[in-house]
Amino acid sequence: MKQREDIINNYFDGYNNFDIKKMCKDVDHSIRFENIEKGRMDILILGLPSFTQQAEKVTTYFVSRKITIISFNHTDEQTEAEVVFKALLAKDISNKFKAGDELNLTGKSIFTFSGNKIKMIRDIS
Repeated sequence: MKQREDIINNYFDGYNNFDIKKMCKDVDHSIRFENIEKGRMDILILGLPSFTQQAEKVTTYFVSRKITIISFNHTDEQTEAEVVFKALLAKDISNKFKAGDELNLTGKSIFTFSGNKIKMIRDIS
């Protein structure tokens, strides 16, 4: 379980520092990424090339961003990370969220593993 936590910590460290290469270091080529907001899936990404492209695209949305892990919960193939997300927006991303707005969200990220690779990420807020 310590190895999974290390992989997840590396993933979030890459995310926090806008380092997509580091973020994707332990991501499986066939990654499935889901973003669930208010019980509804609003983003589905399949495959490492699409995942990397999306990760690079959203770096332009933020002046700064930080995910802090509050706790881990492990099962056989999954590790759930309870997280706090804070960010400062660089540009308008919707009618509700404008450049200069600060985001403060809580949620969880569920990582499914195949060996030492992340094969699925489900972000829930």
